[in-house]
Amino acid sequence: MTGSVQERLYNHNNAVAADVVAPMTFIVPQADKPVLYSQAYTGGAPKFGFETVEKHVLVADMRVTGGSFSLDREGFALRTAPTAVADLYDDAEVESAYYAEIRSLLKTELGAAEVAIFDATRRSDGGAGARNKDGNRGAATRIHVDYTARSGPQRARDVFGDETFEQFLSAGRRIVQINVWRPIVGPVQRSPLALADATSIRPEDLVATDQVFPNRVGEIYHLAHDAAQRWYYAPEMTHDEILLIKGWDSLDDGRARFTPHSAFQLPSQTDATPARESIEIRTYVVI
Repeated sequence: MTGSVQERLYNHNNAVAADVVAPMTFIVPQADKPVLYSQAYTGGAPKFGFETVEKHVLVADMRVTGGSFSLDREGFALRTAPTAVADLYDDAEVESAYYAEIRSLLKTELGAAEVAIFDATRRSDGGAGARNKDGNRGAATRIHVDYTARSGPQRARDVFGDETFEQFLSAGRRIVQINVWRPIVGPVQRSPLALADATSIRPEDLVATDQVFPNRVGEIYHLAHDAAQRWYYAPEMTHDEILLIKGWDSLDDGRARFTPHSAFQLPSQTDATPARESIEIRTYVVI
């Protein structure tokens, strides 16, 4: 069944793998730098200054690997990490108890000296999206990386301040941008997150794109398609599981630095399938 658009199931070490072939949205490279006008800037739907193309790709079940994926090799990792926060729609609880959990988790995972949290975003592919302080958010359906070789360090300067950022670097500290993605409800049966193996991504396929906000212009990567790219997802993620996703690394020594990712539609999902609801915490980790 390889190459079909149907779900492909096979046995692997006595486990059943739920690989799928599904459509994903890639950028079409162009002569001019692409521009994305954000929802905050337009006051309505985002506006895109570039073309996209849909390609059907194999998205493999990462669970059958036995948890062998790592932030420094593939750029992502799946972990079991229950939360004590009962309501992840409660902003006060998220910014106090949940942030504390995330800091503790990343310090343990990465041996971090410091964890700075600078954003929390909820998303849903159902109805009007998920509630956030700055408006509702739907699932992100264009393949992207949240930061680039330029915007990763610039955002870190914004978070820490120029002086502290330079002190970290002069002291030989490593700074890593990590997103922590969790289902608010589970299991996820619609619009799960697909992640690209960073070792399969050619640098020339990462397309720097201006992202325009009311008070600043950021930069993200969109991804152009290449047949050699390898994609993975975690089927039916639960509320007690998280994905760690690397967005930028101050070290440029051959390890993963940028991890393209996107929501995608499962062949099995329908309009009646429960909507995916998730929360993503953006952090900088100082090691």
